[in-house]
This record gives sequence, structure tokens and C-alpha cells, in this order.
Amino acid sequence: MNYSKRIYHAAMYLRLSQEDGDVSNAKKAESNSISTQKAMIKQFLKDKDDIILVSERVDDGYTGSNFDRPQFQLMIEDIRRGVVDCVIVKDLSRFGREYIDSGNYLERIFPALGVRFIAITDNVDSINDQQNDLLISFKNLLNDSYCRDISIKIRSSLEAKRKDGKVVSSFLPYGYMKDPNDKYKAIIDEEAAMVVREIYKLKLNGMSINRIAIHLENKKIPSPYTYKRLKGLNFSNPFAKNDNCPWNPSTVRFILTNRIYVGDLIQGKITTPNHKVKKHYVKPENEWTVCKDNHEPIIGKREFDLVQRLLGMDTRTSPYEEVVYPLSGLVICPDCGLGMVKKNIPVAGREYHYYLCNTNKKTKKCSSHRIRQEKLESIVLKVIQTFIENILDIQRILKYLKDVPFQEIDIKEIEKKKELKIKELRRCKEHRNLLYEDLKDGTVSQEEYNELYESYNKRARNAEEMIRTYEHEIRDIIENRSDKFKWIDYFAEYQNIQELTRIAAIELIDKIIVHDKNKVEVVFNFDDMYQQLIYALEKQGEITGVDENGRIQLATGEFSDETKI
Repeated sequence: MNYSKRIYHAAMYLRLSQEDGDVSNAKKAESNSISTQKAMIKQFLKDKDDIILVSERVDDGYTGSNFDRPQFQLMIEDIRRGVVDCVIVKDLSRFGREYIDSGNYLERIFPALGVRFIAITDNVDSINDQQNDLLISFKNLLNDSYCRDISIKIRSSLEAKRKDGKVVSSFLPYGYMKDPNDKYKAIIDEEAAMVVREIYKLKLNGMSINRIAIHLENKKIPSPYTYKRLKGLNFSNPFAKNDNCPWNPSTVRFILTNRIYVGDLIQGKITTPNHKVKKHYVKPENEWTVCKDNHEPIIGKREFDLVQRLLGMDTRTSPYEEVVYPLSGLVICPDCGLGMVKKNIPVAGREYHYYLCNTNKKTKKCSSHRIRQEKLESIVLKVIQTFIENILDIQRILKYLKDVPFQEIDIKEIEKKKELKIKELRRCKEHRNLLYEDLKDGTVSQEEYNELYESYNKRARNAEEMIRTYEHEIRDIIENRSDKFKWIDYFAEYQNIQELTRIAAIELIDKIIVHDKNKVEVVFNFDDMYQQLIYALEKQGEITGVDENGRIQLATGEFSDETKI
């Protein structure tokens, strides 16, 4: 066939990806630029009277690791419609860096469609029957390897930045923004942070996630998406129909569960299998990169933990109420262990509110343990007031004993546990050493020896780990004495409580067990720490017991005014 008589209608294809433009070698960056590619192809065509340039396709900012590029696909459409029968690129890497797909186009698709392919600097022209196909395949393989190498370097660089606590994402969650002087640092956006604090406060006061979204929408507070758009950020949301995206429950839940608001930076949750496959998947939680206390928090850790507890409760807001009842989700049946629910019972034109066992309500397979809401709340309030009086007495005792090595009581308990583990470690080593003698004497086989040796090794490693843990606990007690009794301050804040509120109930109470209308057991948060402290003070001789009303009896009587809160 005489090719010299054929006139080809060519498409000039130009491509530059971010990794191609962001190279350390300035000369290489210039040689790969769109303008340089275009100039080189036009210079090449000056003496080619058998080629007519009919189109110019430019994919600027698109990777060569795949062919999902808009201008490339338009060029393929032109080829299928017969408009283009020749493709010209600066070099094979501009066409693509993916070995398999590049080879598929050059060795199968283009020949089948009668398309001439020219890569100028690689001296590739498919019209040349003597063209070395092996050389093309080898160069495509090198380009693919280069793309893989770049991907690995970028991933490694991003992971190193994540581990250093640097923000590598384009945008930060609502309430934070990037420091103008350091793009890797998160700082508080006070305007949005005020809304975040309000959301947490509303949740702690008993408002449901759905009601919070409605509340924010009624106040005409811009949603996180709308807020970012108003700030001029090029932030996109596939579910947003326009810039005025409303608040919704999922957005509120995201804010209420995101640990970034307590100062923890969590990154690297989502990834792709490799540079060729762009499908995203969520990595296992143990593979996330977590930097605790990385930046200034918007929400306190205790407040955050209380909200997580609330989110885990099965509580529902009445259709006629804005918030849940103060004790919702806290009242427990002593028999079946399930929650008790509120029920309204009309009698003689009046409506009475009761708590009763949910199992009894549904199947009658448990006692009702019914108690009026007003009576239960009155009992619980009185118990809280008494408990706080005890807490205040304990607080005064601790202040009085400020010069006594009070932590020695805890240290002695841990030292006992540590000594037991030391003895266990010593026995494991002795038994392990004796094993060799048993093997030599034929008492145990080689298989039994290996199994027993590994078993003693494992027990010894566990004992060593526990010894280190106990030593760490002892150091914590010595160095963080003030934090040990921090929980006392949470109760002391409510020393003037006169009304049972939702936030007070959640902050102070773990659960309420209703045995019957005359017997109610209130289990407070930090109950284990409270019991340990009571036990320690009894051993110190500061507390002699508890009276019938639940008040602790002090051995020292009243403290002087200067020791009172």
C-alpha cells in the first residue's frame, strides 16, 4: 500500500498532570508544559504535507495512570466518527502511563480503527512497518513504573505529614479552618465554633438530633456546606442541589461524633487500593492515623463523652415536647434489666405520668415496677442532694488532709499486684530453664518441649507487660494527684441543685433501678471511685459509717470555716 498518497486528519493531544508539573527539576517541568508540547507538535508538522491538524485536545491536571480524561474521550469519539485518523503526542508518557491500557490502545484499538499514532520524542510512528513494538511496550512499562513510583512517594509523604499532626485534607470540618500562615495547621473558626458549642449544649439538654437540625434551620444558621460556600471556598457536596443546603440530622450527628472537636486529629480513613484503581474504601479503624491533643479543642472531653453516651441511649422525644424527659434512658427494671418507659394514664379527666417496665408493657412477662414520674423525680433529686452533701464533706476532708501522702493507699494496692506478677515471672523463668533438663532426660519430647517453652515464654511476656503497666499507674498517681479526684468537682458544681434537669441527670447518674414505688436505687457516675475513696477514708479513720439517710458520718466532726468550700 502506498501510504504517501494518503492524507491523515490529526488530533494533537496534550496532557499535564499535577505530578508532572510539580517536579523538582525546573527544566523537566518546562519541557512537559502544555505550551511546550504544543510548540513541539506544530514544529513537527511544518514539513508533513500528508497530515492535516483538525483538532487540539488538552487534559490539563489529569493523571496518566488511567484514561478517564474528558478531552481524551472526546478525541476517541472523533476517531469513531471518522473525523480523526491520526493521533500526535509529544511522547508516550503524555498519551498515558498505564502499561496495560496504553498497550491496548496502541496495539489493538488504534490499528483496528486505522489510526496512525505518532510520539515525537520517542521516534514512534505506527505507519513505519519496521517500528519496534518491543521498544514501545518497554517504554510504556517504564512510564507505568514511573507512575507507580510517584504514587508511592506521594502516599509516603502524606502519611509522614499525618503522623506529624499536619492537616493534609483540602478542607477542615465545620468549626475549624486552616491557619493563614500554615496550611497544615488547624485553628478555630470562632463564628462556626459558636454553633458547634450550641449543638452540644442542645443535645446535653435533651434535644434530639432531628430537633436540633430543625432548631438551627429555624434560626436561619447556614449549614456547614452553605457556610463554606459563603466564605468563598470551592467546597462541593454531591447531595447539595444548590448553595442553600439545609441542616439535616446526619450533619448534626457528624458534628456530635467527630473527635476533632476535642483536639484529636484523625486522618487516613479512606484510601484506594493503588494508583490504578480509583474506587475508595474505608480502612480498618486500627489503621487510621490519630494525633491526640493536636490542636485547640472546641468541646471539652467530658462534654464530648457525655454526648456519646446520650447518642447510645434509646430515647425518643414526645411529639409534643422539644426535649426528652430528665430521666429518659436512665431508669432500669431490676428483673429483666431493660429500660423502663414513660406511660401516660388518663384518670377522671386528669392525666398521670408513670414509669413502668418495657417488657411488662409489651408482653406482661415481667413485673411492672410502676412508679409515678413526679415521685421518682422527687426521690432522685433528694438522693442527688444527699450524695452531693457527702461529696462536699469528702472534698473538705481531702483539703484537710492535703499534706498527708494520701496516694500511698492506692500505691500499696498496686504494689501488691505488681509483687504477685514479679513472682509469676520468676516461676515462669525457672520452669522454662528446667525444661531443657527434661528434654535431655527424655521426660518430654521435642514437640512437647517446643510447646511448653513457648507457653512459658508467653506467660512471662504477659507478666512483664503487667509489671510495666503497674509501674506506669504508680507514676501516674504520684505525678497526677490533682487529676485523681477531678470527678469530685463534677458533683460539687451541682451543690445548689434545686431542680432535676436533663443535663444534671446525665452528668451525675449512671442508672436508676426501680424495685418498687418505695425502693429506688440510684447508681452515680464514678461509683467505683467513690466507693474506693470511702473505703480509704474509713481506713484513715476519717469516716465511721453511713446513717439511714445515706449521709456519711465523720469521725472528726465539723471542720473549721477555713476548710469549707
